[in-house]
Amino acid sequence: AVVSTQSTGLSEGYSILSRDVSKIRKMTKSGLLGCVGFHGDVLTLTKSLDARLKQYKHTHGKDMSCEAMAQMLSATLYYRRFFPYWVYNMVAGVDNNGKGCVFSYDPVGSYERESYRACGSASAIIQPLLDNQLGYKNQSNVDPTPLSRDRVRNMVRDIFAAASERDIYTGDEVEISIIDAKGVETQRFPLRSD
Repeated sequence: AVVSTQSTGLSEGYSILSRDVSKIRKMTKSGLLGCVGFHGDVLTLTKSLDARLKQYKHTHGKDMSCEAMAQMLSATLYYRRFFPYWVYNMVAGVDNNGKGCVFSYDPVGSYERESYRACGSASAIIQPLLDNQLGYKNQSNVDPTPLSRDRVRNMVRDIFAAASERDIYTGDEVEISIIDAKGVETQRFPLRSD
């Protein structure tokens, strides 16, 4: 299973534009796209990707695989490299072998498959915590046993709660999506109220 998480706030500078904007989009039955950055470019990019995914489904009679979706997003971003979308993306889902996969991108389409990744305004706060808790970095004598869904859900909620105290752009709620072969399960939890 794969966990994709985001806060629900949308802001510009010190202005809160919305407290209820999902930055995760369900692209296929087992694939999600997370986009942060300039919201106008997020909407334009996701509209373009939705059209290409529908076209693929009509042509081939099946959903695009997570790896193919990752490559398609890379090509789409690279096509716009001279006037790029101001968006940082992540694709998360289940690959053809039934294993979880996470792909992270830069704005011009370079991407990498990873076990976990943080992006967005609080990524400098969240990534070290993920490295420690999921990657077991800087720990000795640790048994890297797989974590239960509840343990991961609670850990991610705690990490986002900590990030929301330090990062003014991290919103009021955290949206946690767990992806497995059966599909996507999404839950929201409050972070803080100002």
